[in-house]
Amino acid sequence: MRRAGPAPPLRKGPAAMTTEATLARFREYMVGPSRFMSLLSVFELGLVDQLRERPGASAAELGQAVGAKPDAVEQLLFLMVKEGFVAQDEETGGYTLDALAEVAESDLKRALTYMNMIKVVALRQLFYLTDSVRTGTIVGLKELYGAGEGTLYDIVADHSDLNDAWLTLMNNVTANIDPWFFANIDVPAGAQVLDVAGNTGLGAIHTYRHKASEGLKVTTFDLPEKEATCLENFAKHGVAEHCSFIGGNVFDEIPQGFDTVLIKHFLDMFDKDDVFTILKGVHRSLEPGGQVHIMVPVYPEDIRDTDNYNVDFFPAFFIGCTMGQGGPQKMSTYQRWLEECGFKVTKALTKDPAEVPRDVIPVQAILCATKI
Repeated sequence: MRRAGPAPPLRKGPAAMTTEATLARFREYMVGPSRFMSLLSVFELGLVDQLRERPGASAAELGQAVGAKPDAVEQLLFLMVKEGFVAQDEETGGYTLDALAEVAESDLKRALTYMNMIKVVALRQLFYLTDSVRTGTIVGLKELYGAGEGTLYDIVADHSDLNDAWLTLMNNVTANIDPWFFANIDVPAGAQVLDVAGNTGLGAIHTYRHKASEGLKVTTFDLPEKEATCLENFAKHGVAEHCSFIGGNVFDEIPQGFDTVLIKHFLDMFDKDDVFTILKGVHRSLEPGGQVHIMVPVYPEDIRDTDNYNVDFFPAFFIGCTMGQGGPQKMSTYQRWLEECGFKVTKALTKDPAEVPRDVIPVQAILCATKI
């Protein structure tokens, strides 16, 4: 039996929190969902667009333009004024964009893509988070979509609201982070590359575009139902002769005979036992000396690091909204797991949070390892 020691103090960062500070933090959590939806609703109603076109508009004018009661418009805008997103003229009562006027529309679009995914995929399902933790299943998907025992990824094809919100964000994330990923990995000339759980082929397309060489072949490995869309994407992007598709399930068998394997946006979806199954399958698929390159969000080694929001978001998202299990790990944990599965880690690199747009949640990492 392990001997019990003194209980560690409750801390936020380097300093202990008082009872008052702890309760104040509770209040921040209480108002979080209301803040989120008030901000998103201001965009969904078109109020930001109206203020961009008609600065100084009153609540009555805004309400008439967007088809809402002026009273409700004013209630939503109170928070926007408090946060400094919108300003109100005390004499006329008219509203103008404040901080929002300084944000590029491309940045707003990226942030709103995240927010829409959170609204559609997360908010409703997270009502059932406690039940999902207890059962290891996505109870929200059962209650709201009749999804049985499946995961989010099993049902998105049958529910356009989930698919559109999730896939739009994932394609944006892939497009934004892949240049950094490929700039920091080595793919030998003429390599035979397997993109594990490559979905509809975007990762394979990016692999060929970033690492093109004579003889390079990139194969997407995913569930058989992804094949038609994947091949269509290869043809559309002009890489059909360089990219191919193999259907299957990573938990049955991973295709063998490859010298480079990519695992992106995938390992963090699973608990330790399943991660080991995947890594051991990849080990079997690689030729001796072959490399695996992994991209995955990671927790900071000091979990109290307030610059990293992965721990704020991913546990609830994976357990309550998508998989019923999973969540990122610390970099040191992934390194240890790779070594236990027969690999030698050759690179471990975390994206500098200062280089990540401030509205983006994931802080990604790269792990490169060689089969030994």
